Amino acid sequence: MAVAAAVLGLTTACGGGGGGGDAKTAGHEEGVPQISITPANGSAKAKPDAGVTVTASGGTLSQVLVKLKDADVPGVLSADKKTWKSSWTLIPGGKYTVQAVAASSKGKTATANSSFRTVNDTARTTINNVIPSPGEKVGTGMPIFIQFNKEVPERAREAIEKAIEIKSTYPTVGAWRWLSAGESFNGLPSLVFRTKDPWKANQSVQVSVHYAGLKIGDSVYGDKDVTRKFKIGDSHVITVNNRSHKLTVKKNGAVVRSWGVSLGTGGEVQSDGIDHLKTTSGVHLTMDHVRLERMVAPGKKKGDAGYYDEQVPFATRISNSGEYIHQNMDDPSCLGNRNCSHGCVRSPSSDAQWFMNWSYRGDMVVINGTGRELQWSNGWGYRQMPFDKWVGGSKLGQPVTTAALGQ
Repeated sequence: MAVAAAVLGLTTACGGGGGGGDAKTAGHEEGVPQISITPANGSAKAKPDAGVTVTASGGTLSQVLVKLKDADVPGVLSADKKTWKSSWTLIPGGKYTVQAVAASSKGKTATANSSFRTVNDTARTTINNVIPSPGEKVGTGMPIFIQFNKEVPERAREAIEKAIEIKSTYPTVGAWRWLSAGESFNGLPSLVFRTKDPWKANQSVQVSVHYAGLKIGDSVYGDKDVTRKFKIGDSHVITVNNRSHKLTVKKNGAVVRSWGVSLGTGGEVQSDGIDHLKTTSGVHLTMDHVRLERMVAPGKKKGDAGYYDEQVPFATRISNSGEYIHQNMDDPSCLGNRNCSHGCVRSPSSDAQWFMNWSYRGDMVVINGTGRELQWSNGWGYRQMPFDKWVGGSKLGQPVTTAALGQ
């Protein structure tokens, strides 16, 4: 197939088979550069993961325009200006156009054009959600979750990590880790980004997952890209001391509020050897806020010793094992004096309500002195794992530094 192409002062053509060969300038005249475009002009089965490549011989590329409908497709020009490659994979089922211009050292120019379609074979493995929510203001401990509807094949994981861009106002070091459905806090297979140190307060973050066109399985590709923008708010650090029975709240390093609390009584060691009535010690993150949360004794039925089923106001979740900072519902003399709870951090009503309304998701809650350690896979307890070990859960096996994001 040969297709005429406009040339500045000359006439050339670009052509190639519809099944995947290169599109090249033809009818070559001495001193005129040649341009090659892959995928070929007219192709209806271009592979999305191959992207677009434009090369010039006998000259250098002076312009490359690749479009999907009216949107520009980003790409990178090599240092010698002889090769242009698309930055990311292509969208399955997309119709693309390419226009390239090259010039020789003697001032002769040529253009080449190509139009093609990518195959529309999308994988059943899709991105279910990205957390935080769009525009959400979160705490300085907040992870980023890319959640999938099913387990991602091992062979696709490295490509997915490479296809993610994270930008933030202030460059931040972090790393990805793959979590199975059993390790994830909500049962969805996830790729989680955790920063080495807390995010710097009051900045913007953007994560872009260039999932469309990634090869996920045999001849099937990721369906679409996902971008999420959110904000990091003030630094909120909450400390809870089991010995003094006191909770202290700091905002940007300054104490803004404190109150007496009651933690888990302990005294119920189960077959796993864990005392499930003790509050866990370690770095928790606030996960959710509920105006009225139903709490039921785990593993018990009505009539059993220790059974309870109650609606608890002003509940801020801090783990997956049923721990909350919430309003006290029983003996108020326990607050600030002794432990009376089933594992939660009981607080005065006014303080629990204030905290639920004031805190962000992703605020750090540091509890110490209880004798029961928070496991890293319990809720968002990821800071319980040393960062070097966290990095080992990435297929790239190395930390990531976020790129600069303009305000």
